[in-house]
Amino acid sequence: MDAQVSKILSDLKARKFAPVYFLQGEEPYYIDLIANYVEANVLTEAEKGFNQVVVYGKDATMATILTHARRFPMMAERQVVLVKEAQDIADLNNETGAKLLLSYLQNPVPSTVLVFAHKNKTLDKRKELGKNIEKLSVAVTTKKVYDNQLPDFVGAYAKQKGVNIEERAIQVFCEYIGNDLHRLSNEFDKLLIAEIPPAGISAEHVMTQVGISKEYNIFELQKAVLARNTLHAARIVNYFEKNTKKNPAIPIVAFLFSFFGKLLAATAATDKSDKGLVSALKISPYAARDYITALRAFPADKIMQNISFLKEADLKLKGVDSGSADEGQILRELVFKLIG
Repeated sequence: MDAQVSKILSDLKARKFAPVYFLQGEEPYYIDLIANYVEANVLTEAEKGFNQVVVYGKDATMATILTHARRFPMMAERQVVLVKEAQDIADLNNETGAKLLLSYLQNPVPSTVLVFAHKNKTLDKRKELGKNIEKLSVAVTTKKVYDNQLPDFVGAYAKQKGVNIEERAIQVFCEYIGNDLHRLSNEFDKLLIAEIPPAGISAEHVMTQVGISKEYNIFELQKAVLARNTLHAARIVNYFEKNTKKNPAIPIVAFLFSFFGKLLAATAATDKSDKGLVSALKISPYAARDYITALRAFPADKIMQNISFLKEADLKLKGVDSGSADEGQILRELVFKLIG
């Protein structure tokens, strides 16, 4: 977990509250984590009726929000004002709204906990509000996580939940789910509903629970392509073709495109060791092995050719110059081209 987010959550759990929290940035997971904790835990259920206000940015002006914030709590020590989707506050980024907020930040009501959940954007640091928000509030700026940071997130999440998970299981889980932290945490929680093996969560357990075939999945297809094993790749494509709803071709092409795109970048890396590729490509140490294998199997010109094949297949799957070919035929032709 992000260190700053962890510190804020620790303080909240210790009931050390700041008058204003401004949560902003590209990764909504951590913003929601703090905002949801405040909403659920700062006040008791009995206190919430009179002392907890939730507003949405698109429905409120800064003046309205600050009017709520300046109220005093009723029969409670404090009140909570939570502003969700704060990036949609119409006057936040103009001079009037920014001045109102700056004025409040300089003299906030100590009995109010005011939280702005400002997702997918950050304040403009060239403007006065953006320059001073970190000085005048408890501010968090979240960033999208890199692929190489996902295993640490999943490992820490598993530890928080009190379960063991093997390294390969973490890699399969991250590759299949992607870098959406909300989805990662939700899918992990679903894993915990089923009985956990005594040794902890294995790759096989992840595949079974998430619905990935142990033999015929996107990871095995990538391995078959890298090994240039036409027969095994054809078997996997046959499996996918029988159930295109469960194994749609567009995400498969996107997965392979991401791999070959990073592989092309790897050809330019000065350090092609495991550690060098992890640093250059922002990938996990486990994934680095596949890139080292691929660099031996594919020269740079073939990698560039494969990227072109993947772009062409993506367009065909979206209806551009596809002719009468169906999804399975397009994927089959693509895989043979990648291997050839």
